[in-house]
Amino acid sequence: MERVMWNEVVVVPLLGWPLMVTLGSSFVLVVAATALGWSRVRGPRAVRVLQRAALVGSSQALVVLLLAAGANNYGYFYGSWSDLFGGSSQAAVALPPTHGGPGPRQGHVGAAGALPAVKSGPTSWSTPTEWATRGRVDTVTVRGARSDLSEQALVYLPPAYFQPASAHRTFPAVEVMTGYPGVVANLVQRQHYPDTLLTEMGQRRAGPMVLVMLRPTVAPPRDTECTDVPAGPQALTYLAEDVPSAVESAYRVRPTGWGAMGDSTGGYCAVKLAMAHSDVFSTAVSLSGYYHTLRDTTTGDLWGGSSVLRDLNSPEWLLAHQPAPPVSVLATIGTAEKGHTGISDTRHFLSLVRSPMSVTSVVIPGGGHNFHSWSTVMGPAFDWLSKRLHAA
Repeated sequence: MERVMWNEVVVVPLLGWPLMVTLGSSFVLVVAATALGWSRVRGPRAVRVLQRAALVGSSQALVVLLLAAGANNYGYFYGSWSDLFGGSSQAAVALPPTHGGPGPRQGHVGAAGALPAVKSGPTSWSTPTEWATRGRVDTVTVRGARSDLSEQALVYLPPAYFQPASAHRTFPAVEVMTGYPGVVANLVQRQHYPDTLLTEMGQRRAGPMVLVMLRPTVAPPRDTECTDVPAGPQALTYLAEDVPSAVESAYRVRPTGWGAMGDSTGGYCAVKLAMAHSDVFSTAVSLSGYYHTLRDTTTGDLWGGSSVLRDLNSPEWLLAHQPAPPVSVLATIGTAEKGHTGISDTRHFLSLVRSPMSVTSVVIPGGGHNFHSWSTVMGPAFDWLSKRLHAA
C-alpha cells in the first residue's frame, strides 16, 4: 500500500483507493465485532449500554467517513490532509515528473531578483517523442514577487510549441482555475483540459494555446475568492499580475491578451480577473460561475469590514455602477442549478452587460454543477476562446 509522510507520521493518502480500503476494512471489522460482542459485554447495565453505543457509533462514524472519502475521491475536493486541515498545497500536483528535452526559457528571475519566478519540470503526461504531436504538461511552482505567494500549477504546452516552424513564436495563454478548494491535477486527470484542447486543435476548431492550470485557493484552507484581503493574502494580485508575469518570463507566451477560464469559484475568479485587469485579460469563460461576492465560514470577512471593497469585488455591482471594461465573457449554466449562485444569478449578470463588454451565454438543459455538465461545453468554450485570443 502506497503511503506518504505527513508531519513525520506515516498516513494513508487522502485521495486514492488506500484510504477507501482502510475505511472499508475497518467498517467490516467493527460490524463483525459488534455482532460477535453484542451479547458478551460485561459490567453494570449503564456500562453495557455505553459499550454497545460505542460499537454502534463506531460503525456509523466509519460509514460517514467512507462516504465522505468516496465523494472526495470522485470530486477531488481535497488533495491531501494538509489541504483539509490547512497548510502547504505542495501535494496537490499528482503527475510524476520525467526528465530530458528542452525546458522553459533559461536565465529569467522573478522581480525580486533572488529566486526564479517559475521552477519547472515536465511530467509523464507525454514522452519527449510525443511533444511535437501531443504537447507537454509541466509541473511548476509560481512564485509571486508582488504578492509574496507561491503556488503549484500545471502548464500545458501545445504541439506547435515544440515544432521548428514555431521556434520563435509566442502563444496566447489561458489561466485555468479549479473551484474551491480544488486539486490542480484534477484539471488534467478528471476534467481533461489538455486532451480537450488537443482534440479541438486537431479538428482545426481552435488554435494552439498555452494553459496555465492552477487553483484559486492560494491560502488554504481559506477561500479567498481571488481577493486582495486587507492585511491578508493578496490573491487577486497573485493571479492577475504575478502568474502572467512569471509565466511570460519562463515560456513563450504573450504578456497581454490572456484568457481566464474556470468552474464554480474558478468561474467567478475568471470573470473578476478580466473585469479588474482588462489590460492583461481580454476574455473569460465561466463554467457555472457566480457573479457576486460571497461570505461564509470558508471565506470569513474578505473586505476588512468595508462595504466599498466588497462592492468592488462584485462583477454585478461593477456593471451596475461603473463603466464596463472592453472584455468578452462566455457564461455557461445548467437549468438544474438553483439558489443564489445558480441560473437566476447568471441571468441577472447577463442583463447587466453593456458595451464595450460583450457576453455569450450557453444554457445546458438539465445541467447541474458537476464535471459532466462542464465537459459538454469545454470544447466549444476553447473554440470561442481561440477565436478571440488569436484574433487579438
